[in-house]
Amino acid sequence: MKKYSIGIDLGGTKILTALVNRETGEVIEHVKKKTKKEKGPQNIIKKMLESIEELFASSGKKFDEISSIGVGAAGQIDRENGVIIAAPNLDCYDLNLKKIIFEQFNIPVFVGNDVEIAAIGEQKFGAGKGCNDFVCVFVGTGVGSSIIKNGRIIYGATGTAGEIGHIIVDLNGRQCACGAHGCLEAYASRSAIEKRIEGALKKGRKSCILDYLEPGKAITSSMIHKSVEREDELVVQCVTEASEYLSGGLASIINFVNPELIILGGGLIEAVDYFYQKTIKKARAKCLPVPAEKIQFKKAQLGDFSGVTGAAFLEDRGF
Repeated sequence: MKKYSIGIDLGGTKILTALVNRETGEVIEHVKKKTKKEKGPQNIIKKMLESIEELFASSGKKFDEISSIGVGAAGQIDRENGVIIAAPNLDCYDLNLKKIIFEQFNIPVFVGNDVEIAAIGEQKFGAGKGCNDFVCVFVGTGVGSSIIKNGRIIYGATGTAGEIGHIIVDLNGRQCACGAHGCLEAYASRSAIEKRIEGALKKGRKSCILDYLEPGKAITSSMIHKSVEREDELVVQCVTEASEYLSGGLASIINFVNPELIILGGGLIEAVDYFYQKTIKKARAKCLPVPAEKIQFKKAQLGDFSGVTGAAFLEDRGF
């Protein structure tokens, strides 16, 4: 087996591409680009291919030194054929990543879900190491999860198990990017918080987040963190509301799946500790008493590199 693989974490806001040492899990080099999904799937493909080329140039590695290229994409995946079936947060549908990347580099390509690869990374080298029974939940542009039972990912009948972001929390609620109404993702993601803040600002609410927000730019997790640190009333209110919904989703997971551990990651979890702490406290209070006593919570330990690390091991599909 060759020593290195390339892992790609394709998310709603960023494309992170990394050269990973398969023996140690170390990220040797990485390239980060903004997804800019509004420019369409072809632009995403262009950026992804460019990032791989830049990685080869900066690392000095040759094609024949790379074992595989693994891609984790936000959405529903046909793993066997390497196709993104539907990824609303990327505005990509029926996109054959495997074929496109293989034709460019002639290196074996494997495609999975973005939280699936994060779960692989965290189990091998992070917060899930030594644990064979956990659920990984990442909160960013959307809300995604992956279920690990007896050391293996549960894919479900159609390969879409773990879509916690699309459990219904309000039957007549907000419209989600997937087209349905009342999904958890429409209430608990960074995007949901951003929309709530923007809506309130348009109605004349005051907030210190305006000190960080440039015209035409999106609200980031960092801006939310800074505003919470300043105890901004509007931002704290919106973050607290999102925490209420996410904790309910986590309580449902605890009651239904009964995992030993829940690993929480993603940009919002990493940046806003208030959100993380409030969410886990509420989740424990909302679930049944017996699992509430046993459930453990941890933050993802690999940070930004959870996904790219796991993607580098997608070829080991036995996980």
